[in-house]
Amino acid sequence: MTMIEFILKKLILPLVAGIWSITAFAQHVEVDLSKLVVDKSIKAYNREVSIVSSGSKGSYIHLNEKEGAGVAWLEGVEFKDGTIEFDVKGKNVLQQSFVGIAFHSSNDSTYDAVYFRPFNFKSKEEERRNHSVQYISLPKYDWPKLRSEFPNKYEQPINPAPEPDEWFHCRLVIKNDEVSVFVNKSSAPSLVVKPLSGQKGNKIGFWVGNGSDGDFANLSVADQ
Repeated sequence: MTMIEFILKKLILPLVAGIWSITAFAQHVEVDLSKLVVDKSIKAYNREVSIVSSGSKGSYIHLNEKEGAGVAWLEGVEFKDGTIEFDVKGKNVLQQSFVGIAFHSSNDSTYDAVYFRPFNFKSKEEERRNHSVQYISLPKYDWPKLRSEFPNKYEQPINPAPEPDEWFHCRLVIKNDEVSVFVNKSSAPSLVVKPLSGQKGNKIGFWVGNGSDGDFANLSVADQ
């Protein structure tokens, strides 16, 4: 073995081993939502959860309408940082459609969330369109505090805006201390924020706001 071959071996083999090590511990999970319902692995907070077995998205999860926010926690699905993708559908009814996902949760009242207001997607009022996608961090940073103290920082419009009554896709990327929200096939994020609380719980769940129901399908989770 020549000196050059020896040096290359010393440099390349550890690098390859490191790549394999990272790959081995990476997680990419496409979640079977109907199985979670059957196995009673969805723990609802302030909502009832049902499975709709047929539709344009196949089987999907429905959360009913109720006063206050609600979450369908997905037991056994853990997430720290990486990517969460799912399809979601609300409705075009003013102040009655808030749909999204909670993450970094440690309990029913302590979590971060990103959610959408479909009734604002294509409003004729610019101010309402500017409130189409929202980041919150509970219990300290709910939307009234964020809108008052940091206007237009933690909520933004979506361009191009989805149809308010139809399914749309969300890709949520959480890494390098940053939360980025991509809607449908857009390569540009609709919202980019720094997490506010530093919460690091590993629970995730489908989220709906006060007086809102919602539909959710095609969930996949990939760790960073």
